[in-house]
Amino acid sequence: MTDQRRQAAPPQARTGWQAALLCGLLISGCLLAGGCSRSGSANAYRVFEGGTMGTYFRVTSDCEAVALDAVQNTLSAVNAEMSNYDPNSQLSRFNAGPVGQWLPVSAELATLLELAAQVHKRSGGAFDVTVAPVLRAWGFGPGADESRVAPEPAAIARLRARVGQAALRVRSAPSPALLRERAVEVDLSAIAKGHGVDRVAELFSAAGCSNYLVDIGGEVRAAGLSPKGRSWRVGIEVPDPTLIGSIQRVLALDGVAVATSGDYRNFIDRRPDAEGRTRWSHTIDPRTGAPVAHQLASVTVAAASAAAADGWATALTVLGPSAGWALAQELDLAVLFITRTATGFEERYTQDFDRYLLPTAGT
Repeated sequence: MTDQRRQAAPPQARTGWQAALLCGLLISGCLLAGGCSRSGSANAYRVFEGGTMGTYFRVTSDCEAVALDAVQNTLSAVNAEMSNYDPNSQLSRFNAGPVGQWLPVSAELATLLELAAQVHKRSGGAFDVTVAPVLRAWGFGPGADESRVAPEPAAIARLRARVGQAALRVRSAPSPALLRERAVEVDLSAIAKGHGVDRVAELFSAAGCSNYLVDIGGEVRAAGLSPKGRSWRVGIEVPDPTLIGSIQRVLALDGVAVATSGDYRNFIDRRPDAEGRTRWSHTIDPRTGAPVAHQLASVTVAAASAAAADGWATALTVLGPSAGWALAQELDLAVLFITRTATGFEERYTQDFDRYLLPTAGT
């Protein structure tokens, strides 16, 4: 695997969409042309849209075998299993349940936690689904502290004692179940959107659909051909909060999922701390209990599943431009790093990622 570097080009396009990954160039064009929902046409592409997981979903496909209700039911099932906002979800009931006792869960929830455990181990703890107490102290997630004051180091130290993915146990047989060895809290927000994308994509695949793009809040998975008869085009946003909707690079996708993690969308402006910092990213390093503070602006990962891309994008963002890059090389991950420099942004991408990059937005 080689290291591909370049100074980031100026933004290539501008849209009004609010997502870390934008596929709107393609879908908007289809909608404007009125060609996405023609009845009686074998080549008609339909768009299903709605809300889920605190964001949007959008599915584009030429397949009539899957209805909108099926998509919504699939996403409702994911929420019922994995939401930490719904007190009646399987995950919330597990978090509120007894310590030291196996509790039954869905096979999907158990499988996703097995994937989270793999990313946790391989990243050296940079990815940890039990970091929720620290996230709340920094103002993120359900029940977050809204004081806008940076938590004291002593408070973070106490909260870190409640973090540790190693305290979780997952089993698949004789039936799927989870166990907590101590009172940690599981929060799947860094991987659940990707899993939702996979569940919807698998719904279409199981129905024999070969051309589709599934997008949940910017995490995407694509297969087959777009309405233009070519691989799907997906834009990576410029990681700058003053340029929301501007596209940095465009990818061509077929049979792959992509997820992006960055520090430019979800952050809080706080009162200055002792070091004079006021802006805090929502990405917390579980190993330190503090928001990441390096110059890595965004990480985009391409993988076979959106859940894996989602989890690894978060883990590499935590690790930063040096350690993250070294691990991506070691594990042969397909990754694009965009780093802030004194003169703008610099791109660095692996050879495996290069295959998805298009030279301009118009190709």
